Amino acid sequence: MGTTKKQKREEARQKRHEERAGQQGTGSKGSRQQKGKVREWVDAMTFAIVVMLIVRTLFFDLFRIPTPSMEKSLMVGDYLFVSKLHYGTRTPMTIGIPFTSMYIKGISIPFFRFPGFTKIKRGDAVVFNWPEDAVEQIDRRMHYIKRIMGLPGEKLEVRDKVVFIDGEAQELMPTMQQRWRVVKTEPRIQLSSSWLDEIGVSEVIQTENQLVLVVTGTEFAMEEIKAMPWVASIEPAITVPNSRYDQVMYPRGRGYNPDNFGPVSIPKEGQTVTLTDAVWEEIETVITRYEGHVARRTLDGTFEIDGEPATTYTFSQDYFFAMGDNRDNSEDSRFWGFVPMDHVVGKAMFVYFSWDAGSRLPRFGRIFSRIK
Repeated sequence: MGTTKKQKREEARQKRHEERAGQQGTGSKGSRQQKGKVREWVDAMTFAIVVMLIVRTLFFDLFRIPTPSMEKSLMVGDYLFVSKLHYGTRTPMTIGIPFTSMYIKGISIPFFRFPGFTKIKRGDAVVFNWPEDAVEQIDRRMHYIKRIMGLPGEKLEVRDKVVFIDGEAQELMPTMQQRWRVVKTEPRIQLSSSWLDEIGVSEVIQTENQLVLVVTGTEFAMEEIKAMPWVASIEPAITVPNSRYDQVMYPRGRGYNPDNFGPVSIPKEGQTVTLTDAVWEEIETVITRYEGHVARRTLDGTFEIDGEPATTYTFSQDYFFAMGDNRDNSEDSRFWGFVPMDHVVGKAMFVYFSWDAGSRLPRFGRIFSRIK
């Protein structure tokens, strides 16, 4: 018996219904697969962020050189790997969004420092929070990098640009530079800029005396210049005493300048000092700003700490004296004082990238170079 038209229409309708149901099932499955892939990406990114947060908080940090205060050791545009493990990781002091400058102001977290596997040594290139920054929270203060020259408990002095530690002169490192006074035998002598770049001279200033140049460079560069037949003499260019330095050097009002400075005694944890007018000038900032006491010198010449009369003071942490390798172009401890241990971030280990803004090219020879 043949199929009726009514049956054919019913079969066609049923077939269309099944096809639509199949298409809907396939679409739902595809949507679930797509959602699964998105979830995998989100999970992977979340994991990576958490790992990076932990690693950069506990193990290392990254730092860029913004100024020439460490040239020729470190160049503007160098990107540094800074180890937090060497001196011990300092736990966070504030609550904020990681890798940003956003944080909750007015709230400080008690912190501690994990044990490190080495102590800070003279000559280490150290990243720290700038003590003079007006920001209240220590770990939110500006980052500086300088060379540690004076250690806790030592006496530091600068005489005619030479640094003395406990009376012993310290030699310049090969990459340290300063200003030198170069006397020529002939005023018409002109120095080749390409040759100066080759030997690493940063700056040449012609003085009013046509025979005298002020040259910024390393000792190696000066040896190269000294070998020239037109050179009569080379000696360090010493800053002329000037009263304007009284209000910008540390401590104020002692007649110090960048080339003749100190002596100053660097505080050491557990060290007890007798309070005198001279000592007070050096450590008042230490006591009030870095160790958190209310302290003052009274009108009758005595001293009070937290409202109690005091004749001595014992330091609660170590301090360091830091200087830039570009000695005549560095705002360092000569100007703002000591670096407290709780401001130390870590040790600069190597340059992982370097960008020369002048040529708009990477400095390939500096990439992955170790910091000495």
